[in-house]
Amino acid sequence: MRFPISCVFGKRHKRLRSRGGFDEQPLAQIVLENLTKRFHDVVAVNDLSIQIQDKEFVVLLGPSGCGKTTVLRCIAGLETPDAGHIYIGDRLVNELSPKDRDIAFVFQSYALYPHMSVYDNLAFPLRMRRLPKQEIDEKVRKAAETLRIPELLKRKPKELSGGQRQRVALGRAIVREPKVFLMDEPLSNIDAKLRLHMRAELKRLQIELAITTVYVTHDQAEAMTMADRIAVLNSGVLCQLSTPMMTYDLPSSTFVAGFLGSPPMNFIDCSLMDEDGKTFLDAGTLKLDVSELAAVIREKSTSSEVVLGVRPEDTLVHKDRPRGEDTVEAEVYVVEPLGAAVIVDLKVGGNILRSETRQGLLPSIGDKIWVSFRRSKLHIFDKKTGKAIV
Repeated sequence: MRFPISCVFGKRHKRLRSRGGFDEQPLAQIVLENLTKRFHDVVAVNDLSIQIQDKEFVVLLGPSGCGKTTVLRCIAGLETPDAGHIYIGDRLVNELSPKDRDIAFVFQSYALYPHMSVYDNLAFPLRMRRLPKQEIDEKVRKAAETLRIPELLKRKPKELSGGQRQRVALGRAIVREPKVFLMDEPLSNIDAKLRLHMRAELKRLQIELAITTVYVTHDQAEAMTMADRIAVLNSGVLCQLSTPMMTYDLPSSTFVAGFLGSPPMNFIDCSLMDEDGKTFLDAGTLKLDVSELAAVIREKSTSSEVVLGVRPEDTLVHKDRPRGEDTVEAEVYVVEPLGAAVIVDLKVGGNILRSETRQGLLPSIGDKIWVSFRRSKLHIFDKKTGKAIV
């Protein structure tokens, strides 16, 4: 699908710079049109089309090997696509070298020069552009202030913690004042506690600098907390592109639904059946009345075989059987206390379901309890295609 270039690149805007002033800058929209990249017989990226808005923070999310880093490297010019077009700002950049694309790439490994001080690492890309010494010094110190690392300027990378090294890597990108930030799992090498802090810092920084950012991760928590929109990839194919909450609440397929969420969504294979004028999802021990959804299910499904999906927080457990609800008896299989919440693994026939409940109900392994589902949060997928029906 082609995007009308007049719509994509027809305006200009003012962008807040790290110096604290406003400069006129062209739109830094990124458009990928039918992007395809192969490595021998492997199709790493398959006919991918995405439009990333100016100043937007888009996260490419997916499992290892899904093609997300390849997409990032194609945007940067580090890989040459086999087909498709890449636009950055107002230019088709397929034939441009990385240095001419006005992008800054933040690598997973930081890629700092070990023999240089922090100051010299930050100054290096500016010296390569032969900027005046005074201007270089001003930009380096402004970037250091923005990242709260001015006291580190004289140190070498080996004298820094993982979080400090990551800030220096970000600073080296910031000093160039690029149109686009490209980040390849930049937080994966730091500890969990610092990662939480750096997620917030990165998002704050991106908003403050107002720079279009494409961020690669396999960590769904990073994607949910940082992204304006999430692009979920699988085997080089775009599965869904939407806001974090829409991706979570309205997944387009069983893959997206199962990938996003911790614990992941429960899936139950069911058959659609009619009985006494009503329509049910029948999973053997579980029978769920879906009469109000019957028309939609029959219209969109390819057969009577469907998959019921329900998230753990919408899988409700009861000590006593509630009245007026579709419930099923279950056996407590595993109990995982997590502080404020408890994860309960439940054996229902041949299925293991997970429920996320509060500390008020703390059953024991082997207990018999009752399970119901929050009906407004049910998901139904076509078993053959995996696509969402409801």
